[in-house]
Amino acid sequence: LNVIQVEKFLTKGQEKRLNDLLTKLEHDTGYRVRVLCQAYPRTPGLAIRDYWDLGKEGQKDDKYVVLVVDQFGGKGNVLNFNVGEGVKFALPNVFWTRLTSKYGTTFFVKENGIDIAITNAIEAIVACLRSEDQYCVNVPEEGLSLRSLGM
Repeated sequence: LNVIQVEKFLTKGQEKRLNDLLTKLEHDTGYRVRVLCQAYPRTPGLAIRDYWDLGKEGQKDDKYVVLVVDQFGGKGNVLNFNVGEGVKFALPNVFWTRLTSKYGTTFFVKENGIDIAITNAIEAIVACLRSEDQYCVNVPEEGLSLRSLGM
């Protein structure tokens, strides 16, 4: 499973679509993108790293991104990214700052819903990792074609 919902932010259909999208991305590019939806204090903690086999000391495969979605009681940014070293060239720190500033704000979530924030963020990551250059500093616009997402 690429998407785990301790807290249900996505519908079953959205969850399945993201799971399929991320499975295909990993198959085609080797990039592993995972989504964890939680509500502090109900979190799986570090056990999730073992479950997904990510972020371990001395691990060779560092081409991963984990999106942790947590509303923290409506305070602060809902999108938090744990980015492996193998992704930082393709998507440098400025990309993640811009992505969280675009989709993770309480204003965006109030206006559009947390499910849209998650979906848009994941689609932006996938589009960048699938782009011809496999490199982004700016967040692509919403409404990406399914083709750019590898569908």
